Amino acid sequence: MLHELESLRLIDHHCHGVPRRALDRDAFEGLLTEAGAPHGTLGGSLFDTQTGFAVRRWCAPVLDLEPHAEPADYLARRTELGPDEVNRRFLAAAGLDALCVDTGHTPEPLLDPAELGRLAGADAYEIVRLERLAEDVAAAGTGAAAFAGEVRARLADRARAPGVVGAKSIAAYRAGLELAGERPTGAEVEAAAGRLLRGAGAGAGAGADAQGRDAPPRVADEVLHRFLVWTAADLGLPVQFHVGYGDADADLRRGDPLLLTDLLRALAPTGTPVLLLHNYPFHRHAGYLAQVFPNVFVDAGLATHNLGHRAPALIAELLELAPFGKVLYSSDAYGLAEFYHLGAVLFRRGLARLLASGAEQGAWTRRDALRVAGLAASGNARRVYRL
Repeated sequence: MLHELESLRLIDHHCHGVPRRALDRDAFEGLLTEAGAPHGTLGGSLFDTQTGFAVRRWCAPVLDLEPHAEPADYLARRTELGPDEVNRRFLAAAGLDALCVDTGHTPEPLLDPAELGRLAGADAYEIVRLERLAEDVAAAGTGAAAFAGEVRARLADRARAPGVVGAKSIAAYRAGLELAGERPTGAEVEAAAGRLLRGAGAGAGAGADAQGRDAPPRVADEVLHRFLVWTAADLGLPVQFHVGYGDADADLRRGDPLLLTDLLRALAPTGTPVLLLHNYPFHRHAGYLAQVFPNVFVDAGLATHNLGHRAPALIAELLELAPFGKVLYSSDAYGLAEFYHLGAVLFRRGLARLLASGAEQGAWTRRDALRVAGLAASGNARRVYRL
């Protein structure tokens, strides 16, 4: 039974691109955790984390190394193979049927959805980042009065594009998740758009960078985040929310999914699927929301590979309340192709441990365990995104 559960093909419903370039040790360690940079001598090596040990255990064999290969040997082998081969191996090893790629974060050239799908041997789809789209509208010089209409038109065009299956909000990083339930009025959106445009063109003022240049538009307004979510809902797009754990730019105090309750209550009658991503350390809160709201779904992406050996505990806690039909798989892989493989391995093992243990103790049958494993692995994602 464990073998059957650990052999499930997956749909990775939220992930990102990986770089085309080779990575030296500092760059690699900086991507091992959400720190974004190596900790240096003061903090020690980021290989000495749950993630680092999990990479050495589960990813080394994909590079033809023994499990637990030393970091120097691991990195040398990675360099020897080159980024193209490394990316190919880990994407293929993940065992994916499909992936849904958030294309809104591109600090450097990354593999696009089609390239990721080709390497994984999987169907590739796109998730539109709402704030990025709105910032592009503002950067194009659209005035405050025309802002809402232009955002709606551009998002409608994207929604009709082949392969686009959902949208994502990063309100948690910007204004926090305490979003009101009411749809903002036209006047409220126009006023918020005016603030956005004034901030982006402030010269040497608040909207400038360290060199005094005009800063690019940055959506960080509760009204605009709410407007974007409602715009996506009107188009019938499933809406993903970053929740909880993230990098140092996130204020975790404002990332609890319970703060979304008013908005979730307002969206429920529309039937808009709401996907709560990552969720750690609020995964139990997210599981509760998935239980009480018919349109709320959850995953444990990002946290799974960061917890490494402890990932099974995370998955078990998420599933204390979350219905099995409401749980999806995601890796939230970004930067390191290893995370596509590692997220998949740890999710399969954690889910298998929970379901096999329950079957052995008579909590459910073997048949039910295999059926609900299939839902979490791919069936729920196919239903929610209409893949």
